[in-house]
Amino acid sequence: MTTAADEPKGKVEAKRSFILRCWDFAVELWQVLIRPSSVFGLGVLVLAGFAAGVIFWGGFNTALELTNTEKFCTGCHEMKDNVYAELKSTIHFTNRSGVRATCPDCHVPHNWTDKIARKMQASKEVWGKLFGTIDTREKFLDHRLELAAHEWARFKANDSLECRNCHSADSMDITKQSPRASVAHQRFLFTKEKTCIDCHKGIAHHLPDMRGVPGWQ
Repeated sequence: MTTAADEPKGKVEAKRSFILRCWDFAVELWQVLIRPSSVFGLGVLVLAGFAAGVIFWGGFNTALELTNTEKFCTGCHEMKDNVYAELKSTIHFTNRSGVRATCPDCHVPHNWTDKIARKMQASKEVWGKLFGTIDTREKFLDHRLELAAHEWARFKANDSLECRNCHSADSMDITKQSPRASVAHQRFLFTKEKTCIDCHKGIAHHLPDMRGVPGWQ
């Protein structure tokens, strides 16, 4: 293994010179950025800053929306071959009304601040993709309970916010529900004793092995 001491003196000096030039350039650039402009007027600088802000915000929001589509969510085989394949057999995907819930509808908050927080949290999923945490069906099944538990906890913490974006308790006509559903909603949902995810864990995806999960029989 070559060390700095083993390298020719001229090569070491060249590296040092390059680093010093980079440092000098960075210092000069910083000084230019913080120095009052003697060429452009204040109005021009304000307009340029505003235009740059609009371009940045447009680009950022466009990128955010692109990552908030079902096509993006199912772009990797881990999702497409597992949970997405399961979703297609449920009423959230195909039903008599034709109204369908997509991946972001259920797994990404709609309001902006919570959406950004969720996107930052999802960066761990990119890490998992890079290192192949669930790149096979066997690995996915081994981690299934852990993955599901994370989502259940998130829904529990936000009072099933994504569910309530489409399903409003105030608009429920319990007379059109089955007796069991009607009683359960009046007893637990309307009184806020429980939230949607407490009873509807397997509504869109297959359940993992539920043995040992508190409150599940």
